[in-house]
Amino acid sequence: MRTSERHTRPDDARPDLVGARMRRFRTERGLTLRGLAARSGLSIGFLSQVERGVSSIGLTALNSVAAALDRPVAEFFDDGSAPAEEVPPARLPTHFTLTRAASGATEYVSGQQTYRMLSDRGPNLVLEPMLVHIAPGGRRDEAYGHGGEEFAYVVSGELLYEVDGVEHRLYPGDSLHLRSNAPHRLYNDTDEVTTVVSVVTPRLF
Repeated sequence: MRTSERHTRPDDARPDLVGARMRRFRTERGLTLRGLAARSGLSIGFLSQVERGVSSIGLTALNSVAAALDRPVAEFFDDGSAPAEEVPPARLPTHFTLTRAASGATEYVSGQQTYRMLSDRGPNLVLEPMLVHIAPGGRRDEAYGHGGEEFAYVVSGELLYEVDGVEHRLYPGDSLHLRSNAPHRLYNDTDEVTTVVSVVTPRLF
């Protein structure tokens, strides 16, 4: 059983919402874009585009920004509405979680991508499994490397996955698994939504 649940509605998750939060948190810490770039490993130009709502940012890159600003990733999506009703905490086993479809799922929207969390939190678990819907078009995120591993399995649609500057086109049933320190980015260049099962480490939320 999850201890709390936050839902981000598509109409609240404007493409510029995450960027606006990023700018606010950065200025509150007295950081320049150059300072945030140095701490997060992302370029000044890309961070500027995200803050202005010109580009979106993937969850793994946002995780580095959040760490640099000492903020939880979830705070970049909070729309300021009333918090979700707290569910009484349950005693969780240390070795597994069980997530029922009927319990609902938390979703986060960043630009062209909607992330649906597929697993409740587990005290000693490190994987972050997600169902990701990637809308067509939009701007390509900046290629970015980070710690951990990343796995993507295409359920429907097509996906361009660039690793170390080489593009790989994935179709339904195709998958890709990499050490995430290799610069990588993904993009949907078709006219339809692409759905991907994605598993990353470490956990983002």
